[in-house]
Amino acid sequence: MRLDGRRESSNVDDRRRSTTKKAGGIGIGGLIVIGLITWAMGGNPLSVLKNVSLSDVIQNSTSTGYEPSAEEEELATFSKQILAGTEDVWSAQFKQLGLQYQPPKLVLFHSQVQSACGGASAATGPFYCSGDQSVYIDLSFFQQMRAQFGADGDFAYAYVIAHEVGHHVQNQLGILGQANQKMSRLSEADANQISVRLELQADFFAGFWAHHDNKQFNSLESGDIEEGLAIAAKIGDDYLQKRAQGYAVPETFNHGTSDQRARWLRKGIQSGNFDDGDTFSQSYAEL
Repeated sequence: MRLDGRRESSNVDDRRRSTTKKAGGIGIGGLIVIGLITWAMGGNPLSVLKNVSLSDVIQNSTSTGYEPSAEEEELATFSKQILAGTEDVWSAQFKQLGLQYQPPKLVLFHSQVQSACGGASAATGPFYCSGDQSVYIDLSFFQQMRAQFGADGDFAYAYVIAHEVGHHVQNQLGILGQANQKMSRLSEADANQISVRLELQADFFAGFWAHHDNKQFNSLESGDIEEGLAIAAKIGDDYLQKRAQGYAVPETFNHGTSDQRARWLRKGIQSGNFDDGDTFSQSYAEL
């Protein structure tokens, strides 16, 4: 991506040098692989903690003295630039809708973090918390993407951030709250279908952002779109379940198949039309 000279968002809370830490318990390294799959598959991005006592992961808040590497600092700058791009695009789009966009905060953390949605570790992966309207990310996740999925490239990373910002857009528009209320009244299988609709719309919104960011800044380079589509295909529920257990169970899908995720991301990139991102009006089979 072409980002030289692009502004960095100041709407960032960098907590990397002061994190929660606990001696003993379950190691973060041991949770990373599980967490990657959980991030891609779970309706609740904090679900990796369901079977792990919070006291096993987080106990006392301490200053770790952690110093980010030069590579991580480059990723931090990149993430701030991508966040700024989402601010520009969504502010303009909301204005067209007669609304005012309130950007999310980007929280950078190392190892563990506390959010309004609860405690989380690096193994949870990037997530959006509607409770404090913030996107959380441990930048080591991008290294894990490369190591575990063979997914690399700046647009692949940008897609991850833009997807989480997409959930914030849903929250701002009331879509997320309405969907969560409906999911609470449904069976798990039916709730999963609502979750798939939310996730595919967030994929579309990521593509929508890329379309308009490129239109405004000429940011996309040759191969960028392919990078995004490649990682979208590798975080489909069917792909991950087959990789983890050798078979897929469609009724448990809550993010969408590889084909669906790549298709809705591509649709957002190609269309750039907000109305084309309605994943709730059509039948589930047509998604």
